[in-house]
Amino acid sequence: MTDKITIKGAREHNLKNISLEIPKNELVVFTGVSGSGKSSLAFDTIFAEGQRRYIESLSTYARQFLGQMDKPDVDYIDGLTPAVSIDQKSTSNNPRSTVGTVTEIYDYLRLLYARIGTPYCPNCGKPIKPQTIDEIVDSIMRLPIGTKIQILAPIVKGKKGEYQSLFDELRQEGFVRVKVDGNVYNLDEDDIKLAKTKAHTISVVIDRVVIKLEARSRIADSVQIALKKADGVTNIDKLDGEEIVYSEKLACPDCNISFEELTPRIFSFNAPYGACERCGGLGVDFKIDPDLVVPDRKKSINDGAIYPWSKSATSYYDDVLKAVQAEYNINYDIPFEDLSKKHQDIILYGSQDRIPMRIREFGSHRYRTTLQKFIGVIPFLMKHYNVESEYWKAEIEKYMVTTPCEKCGGARLKPFPLAVKINGINIHEFCTMSIDKEYDFITELYLTLNEFQMKIGKQILDEIRARLKFLIDVGLSYLDLARMAGTLSGGEAQRIRLATQIGSGLSGVLYVLDEPSIGLHQRDNERLIKTLFKLRNMGNSVIVVEHDEETIRNADYIIDIGPKAGAYGGNIIAKGGVNNIIENKESITGKYLSGELKIPVPEKVREGNGNYLQIRNAFRNNLKNIDLDIPLGKIVVLTGVSGSGKSTLMQDLIYEYAVHKLRKNKPKPQGVGEILGFENLDKIIDIDQSPIGRTPRSNPATYTDVFTPIRELYAKTNEAKMRGYKPGRFSFNVKGGRCEACCGDGLLKIEMNFLSDVYVKCDVCKGKRYNNETLEVKYKGKTISDVLEMSVKEAYEFFQNIPQIANKLKTLNDVGLDYIKLGQSATTLSGGEAQRIKLASELNKRATGKTLYLLDEPSVGLHWYDLDKLIKIIQQLADNGNTILIIEHNLDLIKVADYIIDLGPEGGDNGGQIIACGTPREVSKNPNSYTGQYLKQYFEG
Repeated sequence: MTDKITIKGAREHNLKNISLEIPKNELVVFTGVSGSGKSSLAFDTIFAEGQRRYIESLSTYARQFLGQMDKPDVDYIDGLTPAVSIDQKSTSNNPRSTVGTVTEIYDYLRLLYARIGTPYCPNCGKPIKPQTIDEIVDSIMRLPIGTKIQILAPIVKGKKGEYQSLFDELRQEGFVRVKVDGNVYNLDEDDIKLAKTKAHTISVVIDRVVIKLEARSRIADSVQIALKKADGVTNIDKLDGEEIVYSEKLACPDCNISFEELTPRIFSFNAPYGACERCGGLGVDFKIDPDLVVPDRKKSINDGAIYPWSKSATSYYDDVLKAVQAEYNINYDIPFEDLSKKHQDIILYGSQDRIPMRIREFGSHRYRTTLQKFIGVIPFLMKHYNVESEYWKAEIEKYMVTTPCEKCGGARLKPFPLAVKINGINIHEFCTMSIDKEYDFITELYLTLNEFQMKIGKQILDEIRARLKFLIDVGLSYLDLARMAGTLSGGEAQRIRLATQIGSGLSGVLYVLDEPSIGLHQRDNERLIKTLFKLRNMGNSVIVVEHDEETIRNADYIIDIGPKAGAYGGNIIAKGGVNNIIENKESITGKYLSGELKIPVPEKVREGNGNYLQIRNAFRNNLKNIDLDIPLGKIVVLTGVSGSGKSTLMQDLIYEYAVHKLRKNKPKPQGVGEILGFENLDKIIDIDQSPIGRTPRSNPATYTDVFTPIRELYAKTNEAKMRGYKPGRFSFNVKGGRCEACCGDGLLKIEMNFLSDVYVKCDVCKGKRYNNETLEVKYKGKTISDVLEMSVKEAYEFFQNIPQIANKLKTLNDVGLDYIKLGQSATTLSGGEAQRIKLASELNKRATGKTLYLLDEPSVGLHWYDLDKLIKIIQQLADNGNTILIIEHNLDLIKVADYIIDLGPEGGDNGGQIIACGTPREVSKNPNSYTGQYLKQYFEG
């Protein structure tokens, strides 16, 4: 087998017909400026060809699609092994997916609790234990002479239906009494009551009286016969004196309740056997929040206090409110908060009275009056939420909040599985502990379980412990297994998949990773690199697209692609070890590694405007009742190890409180006393890494609105005027000019069932999105489709004489996105690229100098060369008087901050405290700050 991957003639995207050899079974880093072609080579060429070859080896059903699947634009690749891609896309948006289910640790936990868990009665809390028939008979034989006993043997369980024929059969066999759903009946005396009985549980009742000692063996025989006759499931009650209950399965003697046997399926919240009956295993209730329905109670109803109804263009809601006003004499001109509670409740929750409703008929000017109940705004929304389309569900969800399920308290499971414990901890309590605490708990079990339990559980414990260790090694010790997968950042989701792949124990695989260091503090970077080496040492080849300096320096082999982005990249600039990259004079990466180029530290920090955001008693998630003053008019960076509380502080508290105060359409967030100082701000802009769209239809041109003036320009051409084409003709979102075969997507989605959906070029328009008539209209020789295929840099040069278009494109260029295509699908953009597109879109808007910008790791996906450009943009925003609050781990960006707030000291329960505040140099002198320690090394060179 060859020890290298040989690539000849790679031309995908901007790659310049490159050929190279990549060593196998090593950690190889692809680096270079953003947009240079790293992902085109790693993912779109190497991984894509590996995936294509894998599918080619599958069944005919899978291969029938291969004629439509594009082969990467490469002459050939030799030495390729099965490939696995681990990217930054979110693991799952399904509310049923958790860290535990994604990593498969929860599957092992279900097995562990089913095999060695101790069941307790969910009613009284006493332990319950199943017994064999022999144990039951032996116990009966030890009862005093003359004791009257009753044997209840279930013959029907969990099957509802009519059982008249069953009762007739029991009579013929000599049985006298039966127990039906908890009530005992005589078969001869209660014929009428038993006729047409429908029940879930029926037991035969066998009475015996022990008269003398010699009779014990006979009683034992009788019990044995009865047990066998009744399918071996019994409850035995002692009628005089203290009650005794036995069961071959599980039963509580005090509560007279029996339970099904312990199996892994009863611990699953994704199946009816274990899922909470109220919430169906979701763990939450969805409720309309009155504070979201009436976000600003200082408004009157006539001024739009009822927010969801005030937005509607139809007159229906106005007609309904007028009828309620006339009936109850409610003043719609005073603030909603000044209405009496009775009137507020009528508006929100309705009344029982039938009142005259004069409603305008849809599509006409006629009115119809009827007597009907007004059910209230909130019940009205809830009613429509349950029956309307997905669009309306999404609209109504804007006014809903999730609260823990009233029955399970958010645990997702039924009471009985939650009553099964190991060392006093049930499965949900275990899953809500942080991963490092879960690891300690599992480790302790090796010492506390008895020999019998260890024989059963050791193999399961080994698997759980190993997988938890992998999660700790990739810097995720602060997470918990109950965390919903949809709430993970791209970096967290990627590292979870990385840990899962290590747990799978595969070898001979080619792994391709996209910046696994994202979201990771420098302190945890070393452990991540060791994890990558572990994956390599298992006999795998690991290719990592990365900008992190420490990862680059630790790589076995480095491939530097460039020299610049887009059309100016796509070449192999340097390859080999770190020294080979540094020695190459054409390598921009080498110049930064050698120190020839570097991002300068500002000579002085901004003084700000003297105002502060004053946070008082923040206690959300793991925040420890902190008080904090954030200076305004500065670049402020939140730092700290992963899970220390940065996102909770910025996103869950500051952003939500700002929306509450500035936009007045959300209630005050829970978890903070108050936040003062918003009178010094007039706008808040949250620029996160969520996608700019979830379908191929969304792209940078449409998101930044630069496509609107481009369409208007094409509509002004002579050809378009002659044909009567308007700007809408050049939209791929509406009928007219678009290709109807793909509805303007340019792609067709093929569902693969057992694999991820595959997108292929439309075979009618060949990916151009438009019909032939539209493509006949050209501007300077280019069609509207050609424009969408241009990079930002190319489009800027093409439209440089049209300021309305050029100015927006320049902003995209300034934030380091000159290489992306205007029509590039949103689904192909990384989180960092999506974030910078949002930043560019905001920069195009007129700023007042009193804006608070929130940025979550803007350095993601950026080379030093591009980060330098982004920092200049951020400094420009701050120079205009705005406040920029940034969550960041990149030391090059942290060092240019005016003020640092370091949280910690650790992640999860051990985080949430203010460790250090001040300028970068002040924080670097704090020995308690991990961030400070790394800044100190940085400043000392």
